[in-house]
Amino acid sequence: MGIEIDLDKCIGCGDCEPACPFGLLKVVNDKVQLVEGCTLCGACEDACAYEAIVIEAVAPAPLAGEDHHGVWVFAEQRNGKLKWVGYELLAKGRELADTLKTELCAVCFGHGVNDVSELIAGGADKVYLVDEPALASNQEDLLTGGLVELVRQYKPAIVLAGATALGRSFIPRAAAILKTGLTADCTGLEIDKETGLLLQTRPTFGGNVMATIICQSRRPQMSTVRPRVFRRGVPDKGRQGQIIKVDFNKERVTARTKLLSFVEDITERVKLDEADIIVSGGRGLGKADNFKLLEELAKVLGAALGSSRPPVDEGWIPYSHQVGQTGKTVCPKLYIACGISGSVQHMAGMGTSECIVAINDDPNAPIFEIATYGIVGDLFKVVPLMIEKLKSG
Repeated sequence: MGIEIDLDKCIGCGDCEPACPFGLLKVVNDKVQLVEGCTLCGACEDACAYEAIVIEAVAPAPLAGEDHHGVWVFAEQRNGKLKWVGYELLAKGRELADTLKTELCAVCFGHGVNDVSELIAGGADKVYLVDEPALASNQEDLLTGGLVELVRQYKPAIVLAGATALGRSFIPRAAAILKTGLTADCTGLEIDKETGLLLQTRPTFGGNVMATIICQSRRPQMSTVRPRVFRRGVPDKGRQGQIIKVDFNKERVTARTKLLSFVEDITERVKLDEADIIVSGGRGLGKADNFKLLEELAKVLGAALGSSRPPVDEGWIPYSHQVGQTGKTVCPKLYIACGISGSVQHMAGMGTSECIVAINDDPNAPIFEIATYGIVGDLFKVVPLMIEKLKSG
């Protein structure tokens, strides 16, 4: 697929210049010229009345073969404890598998992982458990090799993983080795009922556009999904399934890195992606020291401390606290937004919270459009009153 400009047809009218959203076209000496970096969006082709600009279409790729079946979920663990995102993906994976009338499997790498049977209760028909001391610390080279080997052996049609630091790191490597496509940071997954293809939706252009992507000719179809995008299902303790122990041949995988130590982020008393209550601050706080006020409120509530992007960009608070399109997606029972105007990118990261309380002195702030309760007022007066009331019982 490419773009061609027929200079014989071009009259230099300039209609295509403003049509290009990236400003890549310029009329020089009565002929249009294209700067490198064209995304082939087609806006210029539509704007040209003289058919001087043509976007060459690519022939449709053939559909993948029918030898791949099943939906797989990578069940991430840390220190022997399964992470919440795996259960969220099992709930969505169960829907996808039922639509395709196929099986749902979980894949778990680690050593001495607790509560593996919970993956069956969460919706899996099978769990492929790879238990090996070398896998306890989630070394990416070993996980990549192990997953690639399992995929080649059992041939799943779909592989899902959380868009965590680990998932974002090794899942793309596995996809590259398998020579298949990967859609990162998905916020929506559905099955096209006509083709059976996985429709993978993710934000692009800073969250202003939602793109739906398919992987038509390669298998498996692979996606990483932001934590807290989907809700965990209700565990079915009576559900039956298989736990299949798989041997891991460490000699077949070369680890080029060695984990010396794992350092927890001590600034997170309560982790954002696990919190039932989150207190977040925005640009309205004015300076870094004012986050101490929100820290006090969070402490009283037993909440996690969050932030919109501007305070992180200003260096007021570490990135690990950022909520939004370029931060963490959260879905707590209670989200308290203090001094946050409510950009599209921020609301995309917390808009599914069960109850949203917004505190802002601007009655027209966009955050009030999605807030369950809105308080129009000075946060430096409102928050201390909340803390006083909560402490007094």
